[in-house]
Amino acid sequence: MRYNFTFLLLLLSITVFSQQEAWVYFNAKPNAQLFFNNPLTELSQKALDRRTNQNIALDFTDAPVETSFIDQIKASTGITVMAQSKWLNALHIRGTQTDINALKLLSFVQKVDFADKTLNTTSKKVSETRTSQTQNKLETTIDYAYGNSASQIQMLNGQVLHQQNFTGEGKIIAVLDAGFPGVNTAQPFENLRNNNRILGGYDFTTRNANFYTGGSHGTLVLSTMGGYKENALIGTAPNASYYLFITEIDALENPLEESLWVEAAERADALGVDIITSSLGYFGERDEARYNHTYSDMNGITNFISRGAEIAFSKGIVVLASAGNEGAKAEPHIGSPADAISVLAIGSVTASEVRSSFSSIGPSSDGRIKPDIMAQGTASVIANVNGTIGTSNGTSFSCPIMAGMVACLWQAFPSKTNKEIRQMILESSNQYATPDNNYGYGIPNFGSTLGVENFQTATSFSVFPNPAKTDVSFSFSEQNSKASIVIYSVLGQKLIETEITNENPTVSVQPLKSGLYFYTFEAEGLHKTGKIIKQ
Repeated sequence: MRYNFTFLLLLLSITVFSQQEAWVYFNAKPNAQLFFNNPLTELSQKALDRRTNQNIALDFTDAPVETSFIDQIKASTGITVMAQSKWLNALHIRGTQTDINALKLLSFVQKVDFADKTLNTTSKKVSETRTSQTQNKLETTIDYAYGNSASQIQMLNGQVLHQQNFTGEGKIIAVLDAGFPGVNTAQPFENLRNNNRILGGYDFTTRNANFYTGGSHGTLVLSTMGGYKENALIGTAPNASYYLFITEIDALENPLEESLWVEAAERADALGVDIITSSLGYFGERDEARYNHTYSDMNGITNFISRGAEIAFSKGIVVLASAGNEGAKAEPHIGSPADAISVLAIGSVTASEVRSSFSSIGPSSDGRIKPDIMAQGTASVIANVNGTIGTSNGTSFSCPIMAGMVACLWQAFPSKTNKEIRQMILESSNQYATPDNNYGYGIPNFGSTLGVENFQTATSFSVFPNPAKTDVSFSFSEQNSKASIVIYSVLGQKLIETEITNENPTVSVQPLKSGLYFYTFEAEGLHKTGKIIKQ
């Protein structure tokens, strides 16, 4: 009995005094009105324009976390603040169970959730809605030297978009991954560097502005979208622009990574990105088993990262996530955030369009179809940190291959909302009528999405000179007598807004400093976006 009593005391001591991971949620944002009075304090003009274009109103989730709440949590005994989320009005904290539970006494604390779910009790349920379908087609004009990467593009009929010069120009993709070494030096990323298509990034794991560091996984991922080496590797969106965010702690598997992911998604939203792609997934195999997720958690609303991903979609962003590489394991189901309702969970197939044995399967634990769609993830063509072209396996690559094609499609249909783009992709897929839990809705046909009624050709539109020293002229069809021009900084700040006509199509850029800028062109039935370089 003495031994058993001592053992119980030891267990109690470990439980009470060991460090725990948790989220503390707040019940208010007392200063939210200050944000609504001046939203540019939190969101760039590009972010606000994305909301406006999709009729998405600002709401409580957009306002920042109350600073005084953060300060009081930081000052609490034994508590370390690791991350924060304005969307979920929460902090990720670390401390003992006792110290964390003491926070519940604070008047502004709504609840505390421990990452060790045995310390919590939850019960949640979700549902899904679907909309109608359409299919279209258009002839082609330009050819690309894809080399060995042809298979992963042509499987999706993506060359049809490329041949119409829809290569992601004007769309912004945020890549959330483990690191991006070599992107600043390797040859396949030269096209991105020389054309200022790497807009920035951040290492959330070390709170460091240097994002050309960390594990090489993100480099490989980016190469499938933005890589460009003729006759070897052409990415699916070589002319898109990119933000590169490190959220994965390479040496650890810890719940903090989910919170850092949500932080990065919030940053991406604030910067005005169109697409988030993430080849990260969370299920089991944490460094501490008490933090593992279970299949029952894969319902789209239980896990912190999945709730953050769903909010990202609600802001007008298309969100894609790897389904996972657990298909051949005892627990073969998709992880988070792929389980989120609106996230496009991307599974993997071989070059012959057969599901890769490693590709995680569905359904979600609440019975929804997952994965959503498939792309090539077996022997995907990638570039490594040295610029060497090779192949690699995983839904880590099928996901960004798909993300690049989403950018091209959205470039072709700039007036579509993220919901409409997502639905177009599902409806073009070869199993849309009969989805299953291995392939989801199947392999999309991006070539079939181009329709004459919605398609805008570029033949009657040009911007010159570009680069420019003093003035830029916009040439456009005579059927549009006037147009609206807005010029933004790379951070989305609106710098020039004016109207032009066919008789006077010139905009002065003389007041601008030398550098890269973005423009939007709006005329009746014609929407264009692009970049201007001021010399």
